[in-house]
Amino acid sequence: MRGADWMRGTRRPAVQDAILEIAGEVFATKGANASMGDIAAAVGCSRATLYRYFDGRRQLQLAYIERVARRIGAVVAETVSDRPEPADRLTESIIVALTEVRRDPALAAWFTAAGAGVAGELALSSEFIETVATAFLGAGGEDGGEAARWVVRVIVSLLAVPEGSPERERAVIARFVTPTVLGFTETRS
Repeated sequence: MRGADWMRGTRRPAVQDAILEIAGEVFATKGANASMGDIAAAVGCSRATLYRYFDGRRQLQLAYIERVARRIGAVVAETVSDRPEPADRLTESIIVALTEVRRDPALAAWFTAAGAGVAGELALSSEFIETVATAFLGAGGEDGGEAARWVVRVIVSLLAVPEGSPERERAVIARFVTPTVLGFTETRS
């Protein structure tokens, strides 16, 4: 348990960022169902103090997801930036996103049998994740959002129930997901 003295005199965004860092540690051990009490105890403050920075558990979880999604989005963009073929770029983007989520201890703990429902619902309700996916697909409007939500659903599904081996997962994505998404976005553009 940390003392809350570090919060005094610290700017709000810096405190929120530090809380999210600590929340990640709690999520890694307790999963998506970690309570505000669990996080407050790890931060070293009362739940009331924690609620001054985040309106509730869901807001804190979504803020954490956005924080991690920014990092994962940057890794995906960097990894696929030199791939000229849209199909290769999309398949690899999904693979990299899966790998990065699984590599993050907090997110990996969310996609267990007990937490996958909560994690999936949070991922699907994150406007930030949808915005990133829509931008990556290059399809605007409602149709682009629909395609992006579908890709996020596929990723969530594979996180909750992996396809066996990485090779099998890549083959399934390349054969079924990529052509479907690209076909949809090309016919709607």
